[in-house]
Amino acid sequence: MLKPQDGTPASGPATAVIPVCRVSEKAAIPGPDAVAVEEPLEIRLACDVGGRRVHRGVSVTMRTPGHDAELAVGFLFTEGIVRDRASVAGVRVCGSGHAVRVDLQAGASVDLTRLERHSYTASSCGVCGKTSIAAIRVAAVHRPPPGEPVLDPAVVHRLPEKLRAAQTAFDRTGGLHAAALFEAAGELYGLREDVGRHNAVDKLIGAQLLADKLPLCGTVLLVSGRASFELVQKAAVAGVPVLAAVGAPSSLAVELARELGMTLLGFVRDDRFNVYSGVGRVPDATIFPHTGRAAPQLAELAVRVPTS
Repeated sequence: MLKPQDGTPASGPATAVIPVCRVSEKAAIPGPDAVAVEEPLEIRLACDVGGRRVHRGVSVTMRTPGHDAELAVGFLFTEGIVRDRASVAGVRVCGSGHAVRVDLQAGASVDLTRLERHSYTASSCGVCGKTSIAAIRVAAVHRPPPGEPVLDPAVVHRLPEKLRAAQTAFDRTGGLHAAALFEAAGELYGLREDVGRHNAVDKLIGAQLLADKLPLCGTVLLVSGRASFELVQKAAVAGVPVLAAVGAPSSLAVELARELGMTLLGFVRDDRFNVYSGVGRVPDATIFPHTGRAAPQLAELAVRVPTS
């Protein structure tokens, strides 16, 4: 027998309330449920080319509405198109809100070959749409200094709880990724949510760029899912020395992190994590527990750091 459910979830830009039927072993109960919103956003660019002003569509990405200007700027920056805050003259929402145009300063140099991609990017993949393997790589301008910052494993263990506590939209839907920026001591610096992992990171980096706070030296970027090649690259372009993920990294993510001198942490949950690259920033991970033996080079090993 169908029974009505009391209580209606709140809706907002990031959430939509839809009718559902919850089925258990004992009953089927109709009622409302909040789901994460996924809508297209066209990112446009206005820049000078050959002495004249050009307006050009760059990409259409599936995203969760909110912080769209940050998303557009962060995307263009991590793609190597926008160089810094000074090159951005303004950002404006176009039409009905499903397009954002980033206006570059007059005379600002731009590498239009970075725009060689198809017109659509899925929320699950920011690399999808690139027209060549070479277009995947973006130069990391800010190489992090070796050994900085120094991380206390106890601080790292607490980061997922702090990220989760700040995920307001996830609380309503259970369907959004998050990217959070922390200081080395564990203080939350900023957080963004989106249906796409790469979008959440672009929003977070875009916010810091618009606030003219790049490079992000001495910070830790924590993502709620896995660590892909693209997320390592985005973090590197912004000058983030440490990327931590609740999930697993890919082999290419590990390879790139080592190449760029970054620290890459995976499986940061349940009071443990693995160090895949840059173990020098986690001094307590250089000694095996119970043995006192120095850990081998990370080219051969990912060091597991349990809680003390």
